[in-house]
Amino acid sequence: MKSVPTEIIKIIKKRFEDYDDFVPGKTKIRLVEPSFGADEVIESLDSLLTTKVTMGEKVKKFEQLFSKYLHVNFSAMVNSGSSANLVALSALTNPTYSKRLPKNSEVITPAVTWVTTVYPLTNLNLKPKFVDISLENFCIDPDKLEEAVTKNTSLLLPVHLLGNVCDMGRITEIARKKNLHVMEDCCEAHGAEFKGKKVGTFGDIGTFSFFLSHHITTIEGGMTVTNNKEIYELTKALRAFGWIRDLRNKTALSKKYPSIDPMYLFVNLGYNLRPTEIQGAFGIHQISKLDKFIKIRKENAKYWTKRFATYEDYFILTKDDPRTHQVCFCYPMTIRNDAPFNREMLVKYLKKHNIETRPIMSGNLLEQPSIKYIPHYARGTLNNSKIAMRNSFFFGNHHRMGRDQREYIVDTIAQFIERKLWKR
Repeated sequence: MKSVPTEIIKIIKKRFEDYDDFVPGKTKIRLVEPSFGADEVIESLDSLLTTKVTMGEKVKKFEQLFSKYLHVNFSAMVNSGSSANLVALSALTNPTYSKRLPKNSEVITPAVTWVTTVYPLTNLNLKPKFVDISLENFCIDPDKLEEAVTKNTSLLLPVHLLGNVCDMGRITEIARKKNLHVMEDCCEAHGAEFKGKKVGTFGDIGTFSFFLSHHITTIEGGMTVTNNKEIYELTKALRAFGWIRDLRNKTALSKKYPSIDPMYLFVNLGYNLRPTEIQGAFGIHQISKLDKFIKIRKENAKYWTKRFATYEDYFILTKDDPRTHQVCFCYPMTIRNDAPFNREMLVKYLKKHNIETRPIMSGNLLEQPSIKYIPHYARGTLNNSKIAMRNSFFFGNHHRMGRDQREYIVDTIAQFIERKLWKR
């Protein structure tokens, strides 16, 4: 990074050394504390000063580092996690893909997720079939998933929601028996594992997001990962207009169409979903920090679960599956129906005491107004998804969350409960 003057580097590093002390009740405990620092800013400034800002070597380097971290063969970066889902599903439905998903076939996915897990299905003439979740991890219930499979099912789309881990043993076994594709949405589960294997690497393709609130960030950004070379080549073409520039066989393709300038030879469908070098610059520094961030989040979650066990009559808490390595995107809580208070009461109290909260992603998608634009099926009554829509919420869990903050959260919730019980 010789392009960045030394005096500028010193100023940037000094800026990220200064943090305000936490004052209980006065300092806001936010949902998000960005995970980047001086390294990412300096690397980005280098890209700006050299004017190499469009997708290039830094993006490629981050893709290689991400593949190495996951122990996966191929990674292709895009401009967001939502775009990663769109590109992944576009590859699986592409006319040139040898195992193309049939139009109007069913895709089984959880009713509680983020909306852009589902929207691309409609865009690409696939029909989501929603099944229920478990309230103990907010992941798809594998029993409900297996019951939902029909002869029209083509794809299983589990979501590792909130950094929790789906039962990939059951899911991949069902896929094998029924000859189904598997796509993993891992947008909140960087580094999570099932039986020692990183999520995103079990199915045909996996997707990740590097939005500002996630474990690591490129501000906006996403990644598709796969061990399938055919799918990988499709994702590279689809993210950039369908042209040949990044393709393995670009020389052969240019010879096939000698009258067309190979720089502007388009052989497939495509979008413009390329990331920038700024995003790549962030990624190459963020990936080395990921395991440290995960360790902090897991320690926080372990502390909260132990402390909140006192109130298990009022809350359903996430359970730790020994087969999995959860990465604790946040700390979710579900208020039991027979508790002496409801979600609105508690989150209002937390807000008053400067603790930010939010609902579980998009909640039960079948209750969102946008569902009327999504041709879909639903399997069963989705009781847990309905409970999550009304009773569940989460507060933040991130690398800046220390002992004082996590104790203040517990003390505030305990104070709220004791006051409610005293008034009964």
